[in-house]
Amino acid sequence: MTTSTTAESSAATPLLDLQALLVAVRRRHRLWSVMALVGLLAGAALAVLFPPPPSAMTKVLVAHREDQPNDSGTLIRTDIALLGTTRIAGMALKSLKSADDPEDFLQEYRGTGLTNNLMQIDVTAGTEAEAVARAGALADAFIADHVRRMWESARAEAKSLLDQRDRMRAELTRVNKEIGKGTPESDPKESASTESLFARRAELNSRIAEFDQRAAEASTGTPQVIAGTQIVDAPRAVRGSLPRTAVTNAAIGLVLGLVLGLAVAAIGTAVADRPVLRREIAANLGASVIAELRRSPHRSPGLWQRGCTRAARERLTTTLARTVRGSAEPVSLLELGCARGASVIALNVAGALAAEGPVTVIDGLPGRELTRTRREPGGPAVITGDHAATAPAQGRTLGVGSVAPGTAWTDLQYLGGRTVLVVRAGHGSAAWLHTVARQLAEQRIAVIGVVLIDPDPGDRTDGTLWDGLHTALRAPHERPARQHGAGQPRADRPARQHGTSQLRTERPSIPAALVPDSDQEAR
Repeated sequence: MTTSTTAESSAATPLLDLQALLVAVRRRHRLWSVMALVGLLAGAALAVLFPPPPSAMTKVLVAHREDQPNDSGTLIRTDIALLGTTRIAGMALKSLKSADDPEDFLQEYRGTGLTNNLMQIDVTAGTEAEAVARAGALADAFIADHVRRMWESARAEAKSLLDQRDRMRAELTRVNKEIGKGTPESDPKESASTESLFARRAELNSRIAEFDQRAAEASTGTPQVIAGTQIVDAPRAVRGSLPRTAVTNAAIGLVLGLVLGLAVAAIGTAVADRPVLRREIAANLGASVIAELRRSPHRSPGLWQRGCTRAARERLTTTLARTVRGSAEPVSLLELGCARGASVIALNVAGALAAEGPVTVIDGLPGRELTRTRREPGGPAVITGDHAATAPAQGRTLGVGSVAPGTAWTDLQYLGGRTVLVVRAGHGSAAWLHTVARQLAEQRIAVIGVVLIDPDPGDRTDGTLWDGLHTALRAPHERPARQHGAGQPRADRPARQHGTSQLRTERPSIPAALVPDSDQEAR
């Protein structure tokens, strides 16, 4: 039964929670926003600091003997590849009387096929005049090479035709000799042979005349190809627009920075494994989320926002004050990632309880955050954890401590036998939340619930645990009240049950809840 249940839970748990990943990436909007802004500024700065060099362009119409209406662009791609050879580059540099290396010159120009017969040549140089001159030299060199190749092909074809004509002439000479050996008084068989020789001679004469004509045509080349290959757009300088270039580079930098920032945020979130959703925080701490409090905005909030924040703080103060009143032993607030927020909450709760009697706040925070906080005159007394034993016997005490890394766990029980965890969403890793729950269970400190600071506005998950008493809200699990600072019950501090004045009798001790060490053990 246990094995099947574990297997079903493992199958139901996704390997990567996309909802949590998206929420965590959205919470790290400052990172990818800054990286997108940096990319935007870097792209615009590159356009200003490194403007494009002077360039020129020209267009060449290239005619081919093999042109076909259904050509897929193979011929023009061949011409572009030929343009990018050292032979063309060397011919252009030679016409310009330049001593530059052709291989270096290849990096300064490129060809682009616009159609099957139209090619554009773009050249960069130190000045616009030099770029225009080089573009014209490249176009002339390409046309000269193209015409030369056409002539060489035509001469090779003409030579092949003339060779075939000469072979047929030699055969014709042999046929004429055989015809001349014949006599008029020959028998019928010789007459038939003579007739076949005459037919062969006529065929050879016809083919020789044909080859002479084809050779003459081939020797003249292909006039339409030679005349059709020409410059159709004279070399001219290309003047770029700096604002347009800056805008283009800035847009590219913005997109690259945004993509890089999102990738870094997603990878960092997956590696850090810091729970953000209230469902994950409650599951890792083994306690339900009983209240939430939005973090105060950095900029000055509006009137409506101030009203909502004030109302949320008042509700939280009322909830925690009711919890402290209904507790049979001292209650503490233990923070994780929100020391200042926990201090403000503690002072508000102590102020709400001050009307019913003296309240002493014990500051157990590492940096004495609560002691250094400015307080109103007549407010609750605040003492440090070192003077916890000097707290007045009459009245309530409210401890404030921390469960951040480096906490002295054995000192937390002197702040209170029951606690409310004040946790900032996305601050602690899942492993550390497990550690906090396990250490509090070992110290027999009951966790009433979790106050979540700075929750995600789009979080719709449930922060209440329903999978058993050992992980449900721990408020009902009361233990005998312990003397603050000594662990003994205090006879002079009776606990009041919520909604009635009847004194609460001591209950037998209940073993501390076992907190699982891993997600698999919890399932």
